[in-house]
Amino acid sequence: MDDLHIIVGLGNPGAEYAKTRHNAGFLVVDRLAGLWKVDWKLERKFDAFIARTAEVKAGVLLCKPQTFMNASGESVKPVAAFYQVAANRCLVVVDDADLPFGQIRMRPVGSSGGHHGLESIESHLGTREFPRLRVGIGRQNGEREITGYVLGKFSKAEAETLEQVLARAANQAECWVREGIQKAMNQFNGAVTGPDNERSKQ
Repeated sequence: MDDLHIIVGLGNPGAEYAKTRHNAGFLVVDRLAGLWKVDWKLERKFDAFIARTAEVKAGVLLCKPQTFMNASGESVKPVAAFYQVAANRCLVVVDDADLPFGQIRMRPVGSSGGHHGLESIESHLGTREFPRLRVGIGRQNGEREITGYVLGKFSKAEAETLEQVLARAANQAECWVREGIQKAMNQFNGAVTGPDNERSKQ
């Protein structure tokens, strides 16, 4: 559909994974749904929660795959195909352990960087040519084995910074839809700098 954009937040379904670091993508699209005052609906044909707004440009579809992270592409591909949305209009929001906590980074293309959710989407779409917004979660003492860490919940000490990160990431995603990826990258990539991440004036 002309000019329809999709914003996919990656995570794992289920209460035990709620608000864990690996679900940072879910947290960002939940923030967008709140900003746009839209409700989630489970679409079983996509195995995903979907929320849609007409507030931004020709419309934005928010998507939370319910396939578990490693099979995210099984949900994203049918959503993009059904709504006839090209890969370059599908923004995927993911956690990134190689990016320090408190930083976000959008790129128009890229490798999976070992992220299994991105690997699944690349495999099913047959391309890396889709934008991605990485939300930094850092690593625990620089350790390489991070499964327990990424599946853990954000700490109370991280709460204030997390709120700023989610606000900034949501603003960046909206800027991407309204004004394109170059403006979104230039304006928002980097670390949160303080409690001034109110909704962007775009």
